[in-house]
Amino acid sequence: MSTLVVSGLSKSFGGVQAVAGVSFAVAPGEMLALIGPNGAGKSTCFNILNGQLRPDAGTVRLGGRDITRLPPRAIWRLGVGRTFQITATFASMTVRENVQTALLAHHRRIWRFWESADAHAVDEADALLARVGMRDQADRPAGVLAYGDLKRLELAVALSNAPRLLLMDEPTAGMAPAERGALMALAREVARQQGVAVLFTEHDMDVVFGVADRILVLNRGTLIAEGSPEAVRRDAQVRAVYLGSGATTGGH
Repeated sequence: MSTLVVSGLSKSFGGVQAVAGVSFAVAPGEMLALIGPNGAGKSTCFNILNGQLRPDAGTVRLGGRDITRLPPRAIWRLGVGRTFQITATFASMTVRENVQTALLAHHRRIWRFWESADAHAVDEADALLARVGMRDQADRPAGVLAYGDLKRLELAVALSNAPRLLLMDEPTAGMAPAERGALMALAREVARQQGVAVLFTEHDMDVVFGVADRILVLNRGTLIAEGSPEAVRRDAQVRAVYLGSGATTGGH
């Protein structure tokens, strides 16, 4: 069974059709890229999947369950993690405390405000940090981390609720080229080993064609191509609207 099944998703803002009848599925352990020009509808699609927007039409099913109109918190509880273009961490907390705070929420103990985060799930937090190569920086304040390390910390936080589906919105934005490949290779390893379905948006085509199992291409809210990286690279319509006629992998 597919982890995520999206059927006929549509959303308009005024007279602008941001997403128009989009359908796709993501399997456990699969890396699925969602690409397209600016304004193609990628962020709108993500925000619908995450519960931040409600669609005008269509359904979103997670593991067979309809989550179309659930709020973000409920969707997170059901096993959907998300990373953002801009890192969302607490600068004054240590690396470990950032993960512990997420684990408190996952374990439904965030309301116990008298319970210090630094005493909760230390081993579990350290295991997550080790998973993303950050265990040796557990005691450092998040505010002093290099940008690439912040992105890895954010991935550890996103994995704190043991997600079945991980949504990664421009995960490598602002990173150096070498760091981009390393972060996405890590995400792919997590997907493979833990059976997490990963849906990601990305402007760096080297990253997309390097790690994606399949690629979806949106243009003006419509899905214009879907398939393997090789098939999408050869698609004449994709070249015309996004990759450019002379593209191999690079391009916006």
